Amino acid sequence: MAHILRSLTLGASVLSIASAAMAQETVMQSQDSYYTAAQAELARKIADEPNTGRAKNVVLFVVDGLSIPTITASRIYEGQLRGVDGESNSLSFERLLPYVALSKTYTHDAQVADSAPTATAMVSGVKSVNGTIGVTQAIQPDVCASQKGAEVTTIFEQAEAAGLATGIVSTARITHATPAATYAKVAGRDWESNADLTEEAVQNGCKDIAAQLIDWPAGDGFEVVMGGGRGNFMTTEQKDPEDETKTGSRTDGRDLIAEWQAKHNDGAYVWNKEGFDALNLENTNKVFALFNRSHMQYDADREKDAGGEPSLAEMAVTSLDVLSKNDKGYVLMIEGGRVDHAHHAGNAARALTDTIAVAKAVDAVFEKINPEETLVILTADHSHVFSIAGYPKRNNPILGIAGTGDDNKPYTTLGYMNGPGAKLDEPRADLSGVDTTDIDFLQQALVPLGESETHAGDDVAIFAQGPWAHLFHGVVEQNLIYHVIAHATDMANRAAADQN
Repeated sequence: MAHILRSLTLGASVLSIASAAMAQETVMQSQDSYYTAAQAELARKIADEPNTGRAKNVVLFVVDGLSIPTITASRIYEGQLRGVDGESNSLSFERLLPYVALSKTYTHDAQVADSAPTATAMVSGVKSVNGTIGVTQAIQPDVCASQKGAEVTTIFEQAEAAGLATGIVSTARITHATPAATYAKVAGRDWESNADLTEEAVQNGCKDIAAQLIDWPAGDGFEVVMGGGRGNFMTTEQKDPEDETKTGSRTDGRDLIAEWQAKHNDGAYVWNKEGFDALNLENTNKVFALFNRSHMQYDADREKDAGGEPSLAEMAVTSLDVLSKNDKGYVLMIEGGRVDHAHHAGNAARALTDTIAVAKAVDAVFEKINPEETLVILTADHSHVFSIAGYPKRNNPILGIAGTGDDNKPYTTLGYMNGPGAKLDEPRADLSGVDTTDIDFLQQALVPLGESETHAGDDVAIFAQGPWAHLFHGVVEQNLIYHVIAHATDMANRAAADQN
């Protein structure tokens, strides 16, 4: 009987394959290049097998402000820069991270989020309140007294408890909202230095974000911290090494850089590209790097930096070299922080260039990791009011002109709903003869908003690869990211085992 069933099953399979082949022959477009490419992609997806092993390592890319239109425009721009077809091009993370979901970015109190509660959602698993970091919805924004009891535990703190290595890399200030969410608990996201604390915060004993990084009690602290924001770690008596006309911002007399160095004899502090390139990683177990007094340069401007700055890809590779010394594994956040800032400025060219820099960092990371044991996630904290408009022809420069409006003036393919590209009580500018591809060009906007365009409330993408990455599918809440990481790494059990 079993023999008969096997024969019937085999026969059915042969008939099915034969029928499919015959059906293909009857499809008139079956030799079309688009058709055959889609068939090849279908075959790859059918052959895909989810990885349900335990993730030894995690790399979480957060690209601040990476809306879906930003991904599309950057994909096209990157292809056009290389002289290939931009529309059919793929950025590295689109190729390397096959599992995709949409993330709902609203917060507990707002339709449109800022970076503080969204980063908190990703690293702690709860939605919180705009303007706050590392706390639950029970917080009162900018009220220090409400912090007690509202603090969250982050995946980075759990990783330290489990004996893993941890790291944060950002092109923004390392005390800025996204990287700060890995370690800080504050009712006010702007409390980056003690000089930023409110009187109420001082009276109730709240610590600023920079101090919380240096005093972070989790395990043995971060193995890697790289980014900008040097001024928040220096006193007002200290001159900045890159620009001696400027000083630190701290008024409490704490030289936090010196404190870090005193704590970590096996660590290295660097502030410029020369120091970064000279790092001896064989003898260095911790790296603290602050490459700018405030944010790091946009990728397009790195070569102009007085002290010199490494690329995001270079920082990512060096971070992995340090973190991978730990046999138990690591958790690393890499933030492309300045995509957001370029959008706020209405400067699409720099937003796209910084997105491409992130894509290069993803490529560099995959050259270093074992993808079978490393969960890699790339997502955004929120969107922007940035759009791709008009009916431009294929291969039209993405930073170029899309068409002409009813006012007989040209308009660009890329634009903003609001921001500095709109002028109050002035007619729309005539872009005839204007080089809209220039790196400094500001896209036009509809609603004038002074010096800053706003975030948007639309969903953002999550791309993932590695153990349990297949859990990212459909439309999900943003705080699910933490829960997938915790599940994939079995972090709770690893932490408990390390304590025994």
